[in-house]
Amino acid sequence: VFALIVFACLVGEGYTNSHTSQQLFCIFNHNEDACRYGIGIGVLAFLACIFFFMVDIYFPQISNTTDRKYLVLADLCFSGLWTFLWFVGFCFLTNQWAWTQADDMRIGADSARAAITFSFFSIFSWVSEVAVEP
Repeated sequence: VFALIVFACLVGEGYTNSHTSQQLFCIFNHNEDACRYGIGIGVLAFLACIFFFMVDIYFPQISNTTDRKYLVLADLCFSGLWTFLWFVGFCFLTNQWAWTQADDMRIGADSARAAITFSFFSIFSWVSEVAVEP
C-alpha cells in the first residue's frame, strides 16, 4: 500500500511546470532521477508484493521442499534488498527536497512530503517482512 501511495504522489503531483514554460520538471530540485527512482521502486515493489502474495497462496500446495526453500529464500532476499532500496529512496528524496527552491514548490509540496513520508514507512514495512519470515 505504501508503494502505491509513493507512486501515486509522484505521478499525480510530482511533476510541475513554471508559469513561463510548458515543460514539466520534477518537484524534487528539478532532478528527474528523484521522481523516476521513487516511481520505479514503487511500481516494482507493488508488482513484487502481488507476486509473493500469489506464492503465499499456493505455498501449501507445493510439495517439493527444495522449491519451498528457494521461494522462502527469494522472498527473504527480495525483502532485504527492497528494505535497502527504500532507505536509499527515502534519503535521496529527502536530500533533493531539502535543496528544492521555495518558488518551485507551489502545487506539489504536499505530495512530495507524502512521498517522502511513505517511503520512510516502507522501510519498516519491508523490515518487518524480513523479521516475520518463517
